[in-house]
Amino acid sequence: MKKIFFALLCLLASYDAQACTNLIVGKKASADGSVIVSYSADDYGAYGHLFYQPGGRHNNGDMRALYHYESNNYLGAIPEADSTYAVIGLTNEHQLTVFETTWGGREELVDTTGLFDYGSLMQVTLQRARTAREALKVMTDLVAKYGYQSSGESFTVADPNEVWILEMVGKGPGGGSPVWVACRVPDDCISGHANQARIRQFPLNDKENCIYSKDVISFAKKKGYFKGKDADFSFADAYNPAEHGQARFCDARVWSYFNKWGVEDMSKCLDYITEKTFVCNMPLWVRPKQKLSVQDLKDMMRDHYEGTPLALDNDLGQGPWEMPYRPTPLTWKVDGKTYFNERPISTQQSANVYVAQMRNFLPDHIGGIVWFANDEANMAPFVPIYVSTLGAPACFDVKAGDTFNFSFQSAFWVQNWVSNMVYPRYSVLFPELEKARMELETKYNNAQSALETKAKGMSESEAKTLLSEYSKQQSREMMTRWMQLAETLIVKYNDMAMKTMNEDGTYKKTPGGVQVGVQRSGYPERYRRKIVEETGNRFLMGE
Repeated sequence: MKKIFFALLCLLASYDAQACTNLIVGKKASADGSVIVSYSADDYGAYGHLFYQPGGRHNNGDMRALYHYESNNYLGAIPEADSTYAVIGLTNEHQLTVFETTWGGREELVDTTGLFDYGSLMQVTLQRARTAREALKVMTDLVAKYGYQSSGESFTVADPNEVWILEMVGKGPGGGSPVWVACRVPDDCISGHANQARIRQFPLNDKENCIYSKDVISFAKKKGYFKGKDADFSFADAYNPAEHGQARFCDARVWSYFNKWGVEDMSKCLDYITEKTFVCNMPLWVRPKQKLSVQDLKDMMRDHYEGTPLALDNDLGQGPWEMPYRPTPLTWKVDGKTYFNERPISTQQSANVYVAQMRNFLPDHIGGIVWFANDEANMAPFVPIYVSTLGAPACFDVKAGDTFNFSFQSAFWVQNWVSNMVYPRYSVLFPELEKARMELETKYNNAQSALETKAKGMSESEAKTLLSEYSKQQSREMMTRWMQLAETLIVKYNDMAMKTMNEDGTYKKTPGGVQVGVQRSGYPERYRRKIVEETGNRFLMGE
């Protein structure tokens, strides 16, 4: 290849763009009628926290400052709206949620003169819109007026009634309003996107379920990206054409979701996701084999391709203790040849993960929950934060810490501390983490119904106070439990051994109170065999 395709550069970059995953469950595809969507913010070096912005009324002439979502650099300012809504995470007080994944697209289409990056666009929209359809109009109107500076992006735009996928890319420096298309996900389906444009052919005359910029096709023709009938136009093929690495690193994550939960036989797509062919036969959405719960989506965000040909549990890369993670970068060289690591949904680079639950059968202040994990989903519990919460819990607040300074008050640092103890000895230590994670999530799930019943019997202001304090209390208790877990890991598993335990989980001691000899299991059997295969008789004991 003459050059690495721009989308792949965006995916591999550790700072310039996030490489994220969004999964979607329509309200008729969920177990309780919730709309459920998820988002992992995967960006090495990012400090994960829970953004909070209060709502309010504003005076004529007030300006709204814009800051780049990743660099925090000042972008400029626009006139403030007369009134704005409170936002926690990426969900507002009306249960509107906007998530994203970056796919880059054609390099020449990035418009550095635009005012909005994708993140500031999301945040301003959440402050100004109540529903998904309102949000689509706000987003596209803002970029039409002020310009869009990010590369190609897919947005999940959801409310308690419906979910849309909006895909957008600029027209190059000074090109003005970007081109875009938005499709409504059927209520009885699941969908997703993961750093690759997903909308191909779309209906041109169904405004109820598909809207698009007036020049989305004509601009592609003008640039030579598409020739043919309008009805045959594919947004993804025109603006994010397939290249090496895209399907394997990106669409494969959505494929894993569909493969686990969809009614369709997704083995038909294996040639595409393993890049034996660049012809995409991945559907934009599928119907699920059974209705999914919120917990199902949380667990899907912990996926490492288990049980599929892409699983990370069957090669030397997993290390001695069978870690389902791989060091970055995604590609690496040996003797001048390039090899790659799989890129699953669950990755150590996640700064935080959201699962947004939105329910049209409850008032907004009760129906909306941001289930938040302040590390990657497999290594941290999802804590329930109601959208009526009056401020971010202290451990998740941006003031709790930063990228450069460890803090015991920061959930990000405490959870990363634990995770980084577990990664190198995964098969030995992870069961302790999984147990703690499941204990907390089971507790949250079991408490939800009674809590919300109580809230429904209160005035709105009383209910908001109750739910806000509940969210903050669960966050504090999570921090206490995670500190206990950290202490257990260092004490129980010190120096690559394990203290001997009694059946009740206490440490076994001599009558004099000294520890009984530790257990030293050494490497797992499979890894021992690999050592012998590599070293032959070098370490063979004499008879």
